[in-house]
Amino acid sequence: MTVTREREGAPAAGVTRWSVGQRIATVDVVVPVYNEERALPGCLQVLRSYLDDQFPFEWTITVVDNASTDGVLRVAREFAECDDRVRVLHLDRKGRGHALRTAWEYSDADVVVYMDVDLSTSLDALLPLVVPLVNGHSDIAIGSRLAPGARTVRSARREVISRCYNTMIRLTHGARFSDAQCGFKAARTDVVRPLLAHVRDDGWFFDTELLLLAEHNGLRVQEVPVDWVEDLDSRVHIVSTAVGDVRGLVRVARAKVTGAARVPELPRRPAPRSAHPDAVLAARAGGLRWQLLAFGLIGLVSTAATAVLYALLRSWSPPLVANLVALVTVTLLNTEANRRLTFAGAGVSRQRVHLQGLVVFALYYAFTSGALLVLGVLVSQPSRWLEVAVLLTASIVGTAGRFLLLRAWVFTDRIQPRTDQEGTW
Repeated sequence: MTVTREREGAPAAGVTRWSVGQRIATVDVVVPVYNEERALPGCLQVLRSYLDDQFPFEWTITVVDNASTDGVLRVAREFAECDDRVRVLHLDRKGRGHALRTAWEYSDADVVVYMDVDLSTSLDALLPLVVPLVNGHSDIAIGSRLAPGARTVRSARREVISRCYNTMIRLTHGARFSDAQCGFKAARTDVVRPLLAHVRDDGWFFDTELLLLAEHNGLRVQEVPVDWVEDLDSRVHIVSTAVGDVRGLVRVARAKVTGAARVPELPRRPAPRSAHPDAVLAARAGGLRWQLLAFGLIGLVSTAATAVLYALLRSWSPPLVANLVALVTVTLLNTEANRRLTFAGAGVSRQRVHLQGLVVFALYYAFTSGALLVLGVLVSQPSRWLEVAVLLTASIVGTAGRFLLLRAWVFTDRIQPRTDQEGTW
């Protein structure tokens, strides 16, 4: 890797610089390129003109040559020689994630930005992207083509693929952001560096993994609706990228379950002194939606597994014994899955969770077994499949009651927001 680095230039005339504390905040705009010799000059000219005329922070542009085979490195170096606010990084290995990771780890700015060389996203969204990070309101900011107020021009194929992918992220991970792959993002440098150490992907899934880890660790992700026009010369290979993204979602889910997705090195945000009642209700509603989704998915898998185990065990054991063995086996895994996923962050000990979980299980077992006993009284010699149907119905009702008990009794003490001193610039 070779690096060209120069000092930052003076502010352009007529632009008021925004300062934080005793100095002006600095922003590093990273533009990764791969064989973009024709597109890069126009991008840099437009970007520099905008930053000079309308951007109120000290800025640099970092062009990351992502193992290109054309003359893009020569073009980038020519710009760097003419403007000491332009930096050039040359990498010997491809991968958008690798390019962003290298540039963001290298940067000495307060805020790092990423945008595509085609400038598909209007630069009018750049200032709204950066300001929440400079004033400390948010930790990461992303442009969104799917947020209310966004305006996009792209093919129906790209629209369907994008919406399906982002829906998959929300369903599988409970993500609150709407657009993971828009090439327009920014982050506070002191926040993103600890995250980068835990992001494993160096390709197109890099953005999604970064955002999922950020939300999982309680960081604030700001969404900015953007104006976006599709680049018809896109280099993205849809099928291979989609396969890699699905694998990445499974890997991140596994990391959440095992605890590997926790990033203890992150700077901590001070707890709010008070909260407006409407804000509290909104936060609880968001948490409830995720809990219902996660609990429902875990419950569906558990219910199906219980039914299958019961049907197998019933071949050689009485109904109550088969029900008990099936429930105990599945409930042990179910309780742990809910502790790690559904109610992740609950400020209770693991021992207390499983002790109270045993009580909830006893009630659940009594309810489902009671349904089987009632069936035996009402129907003499019921078929095995009728028993399974009754057990499934009782399980659904019992699962709803179990969720209410877990939420209101077992996982009542929620983890508090980050309370350490937040870093300032």
